[in-house]
Amino acid sequence: QVQFVESGGGLVQPGGSLRLSCAASGSIFRFYFMGWYRQAPGKQRELVATMRSDGTTNYVDSVKGRFTISRDNAKNTVYLQMNSLKPEDTANYYCNIFGVDDYWGQGTQVTVSS
Repeated sequence: QVQFVESGGGLVQPGGSLRLSCAASGSIFRFYFMGWYRQAPGKQRELVATMRSDGTTNYVDSVKGRFTISRDNAKNTVYLQMNSLKPEDTANYYCNIFGVDDYWGQGTQVTVSS
């Protein structure tokens, strides 16, 4: 059974930064193709960033240059460094294996507001 626990969200002013963490269970985390997603109230869940097991990354255009996905396989953890945050980044953020619709955790809330 795979489980993900997200943390690191909070309230931040526009232009600020946050670092989200996602801790995963299981011994084969290093093989997972991981994604960070977000869902704002009244909107569909959106894929924000992905990282393959070989380290290849990809980002949605709206966060390119501001967000960075990384992983520490020794800690079974994937991170999302978010800089230059904007009010439109406000959402609940989730991690999951890319393309999988199971294993969703509770997410971590990010609110960008002055």
